[in-house]
Amino acid sequence: MFDLITGKEQHIPGGGTGPVLVSSVLHVLGIGVVVALPLMFLTDTLPEVPTMVAFVASAPAPPPPPPPPPAAPAVKPAVATRTDTAITASATPIPLEAPESVEPEPAATFLDEGVEGGVEGGVPGGVVGGVIGSIENEAPPPPPAALPTGPVRIGGQIQPPRLVTRVEPVYPNLAVAARVQGTVILEATVSREGMVQDVKVLRSIPLLDRAAVDAVLQWRYSPVILNGTPVPFILTVVVSFSHPDVRSTAKY
Repeated sequence: MFDLITGKEQHIPGGGTGPVLVSSVLHVLGIGVVVALPLMFLTDTLPEVPTMVAFVASAPAPPPPPPPPPAAPAVKPAVATRTDTAITASATPIPLEAPESVEPEPAATFLDEGVEGGVEGGVPGGVVGGVIGSIENEAPPPPPAALPTGPVRIGGQIQPPRLVTRVEPVYPNLAVAARVQGTVILEATVSREGMVQDVKVLRSIPLLDRAAVDAVLQWRYSPVILNGTPVPFILTVVVSFSHPDVRSTAKY
């Protein structure tokens, strides 16, 4: 081999190709036999692949039960009402053809539902099963209030009327000169129209009575209404005379 490298001996091409080729083929065949033989014996021991695989899952939990239905509303029992007219079914069949003549209906007969011989404490025309003596013991309605025959006195529930026209009394000159003053109490009777008809002195001052009476006789009042009707009335009037300013005051 060193001779070939140095060039002293020439290599003849094609002299060693045959042995190399035969050796390569033999090696390949040997390796193939070594690999193929185990595979031929192992095929019988391989597990068979199943043709179908089934997966079984557990059943789902059942849904919760539905809620109970709401309670039905309470039904009020029907209340039977009493009517004054009773409707009864007629036993007479309805004719299908018009009759040749129309006969008048028989007069209605009213049965007396009373008890033979009557009931103690009952009244004629009473109802069977009624309360004995209920009509006789029933209190009559109160009679309407009667209007008074004379004038009513103002006071209590009767309110005093309104003074419509007022005339001041004239202070007498004699009373002024005498320096007389004080209070005169009068009782006035007034008509239905509110006009003073009469005046009576209840508390007197001689020099001042006449002036007080003359003034009150000219007064006018609003009417007093009792049960929807104007009535005459009586009221008390107080007339005061004051000397310092020579004036008089009156009230009622």
